[in-house]
Amino acid sequence: MAHWLMKSEPDAYGIDDLAREGETLWDGIRNYQARNFMRSMVLGDRAFFYHSNTNPPGIVGLMEVTQTGLVDPSQFDPASKYHDPASSPERPRWDCARLRYLGRFQNLLSLEVLRNEFSEDELGVVRRGNRLSILPVPEASAARLLQLLGPLLN
Repeated sequence: MAHWLMKSEPDAYGIDDLAREGETLWDGIRNYQARNFMRSMVLGDRAFFYHSNTNPPGIVGLMEVTQTGLVDPSQFDPASKYHDPASSPERPRWDCARLRYLGRFQNLLSLEVLRNEFSEDELGVVRRGNRLSILPVPEASAARLLQLLGPLLN
């Protein structure tokens, strides 16, 4: 099982939204490197839910990958802010995955704490200027994160 860190702005889609819905289609990814990371996900992988563009940003919950290799429907919708006119149903450019809510952590693990606990090589989100919304988390770093975050709340 691999681990990932997936960012979302809580005003757009936060951990409370995922908890309420139980599962979500993680769509709207429009960066090729992030898309390729999503393409390498497999069923059962775990993802840390990270609230970005908020004060303070940080890890708030945990998700599980339940479906992969899905075509992102928002790329074909002209009314969507994720519409891609260069993409077609015959040649889609963007994928998405389905993720299931596993729980919320009792406390947010802030970016400031992450920077104090991890190097850039250990956890990509602490790298200054990193804008990717999906990042792999090395196994040793995932274990340390889970230890720092403590048990999940449901």
